[in-house]
Amino acid sequence: MSLARSQAAPAPEAPARGRPRSEAVERAIVEGVMKLLEDGVPLAELSIERIARTAGVGKATIYRRWSGKEELFVDVVRAAEPADPELPGTSMRDDLVALLEQLRRRGLVSRSSAILHNVYAQMKSSPKIWCAYHATVVEPRRKLQREILRRGQADGELRADIDVDVLNDIFVGPMLVRSVMRPDADLPEGLSEQIVDAVLEGLRPVSSRS
Repeated sequence: MSLARSQAAPAPEAPARGRPRSEAVERAIVEGVMKLLEDGVPLAELSIERIARTAGVGKATIYRRWSGKEELFVDVVRAAEPADPELPGTSMRDDLVALLEQLRRRGLVSRSSAILHNVYAQMKSSPKIWCAYHATVVEPRRKLQREILRRGQADGELRADIDVDVLNDIFVGPMLVRSVMRPDADLPEGLSEQIVDAVLEGLRPVSSRS
C-alpha cells in the first residue's frame, strides 16, 4: 500500500473492486501513528484499536486499507523517508548517483529526527515489521540497483566477471557505512558523485580505461 496517490482517472466501464480510498483518511491514520510515536508509545503497544482512536476513525477503516499493523507501520516509515528518486536514465553513472543520493538524504533525515531514529531501532527489533519493510521497500530498491548494474555490464561499462550482488554492495556499502554505522561521519553534498566515480574508476573493464 503506497501513500502516494495519483490523480483520479475516469471511471472504468467495469465496476471497480473494493471501496474508494480517501487520501485524507489515510493521512489522518498515518499522522495518528506518528503522534503516538511522538508521545513515546512503544511500537509493541501500538494496537489497531489505539491507532483508530487517535486518528478518529473506526478499526474497519484501517483494515480496509492495511492488512494489519505491520503493513501500516511500513507505510508510516515510508512517509517519513525521502521519496524514491526518479532516475535520469541518461547513463548508468547518473542513475547510480541518484540512488546513492536518496540514501544520503535518508541518512540526514534519520539523524535529524529522533523519532525516526527510534522508529528504525524498534522496527529492527520486530521480525514481522522488519520482514514487511524489507520485502516492500528494501528489496525493490535492491532489485532496481541490480538492474542498473546488469545494464552497465551489458554495455561494457562495468566488469562482467564480478557478481552483480557483490557490485551492488560495493557501490551502496560506503554510503550505508557513513549514514548508518558512522553517525558521526559527514554526509556532504557531492558525496554520492564522489563514491560512484571512485568505484567506477576501479570497476571499468581494463580495455576501456584511458
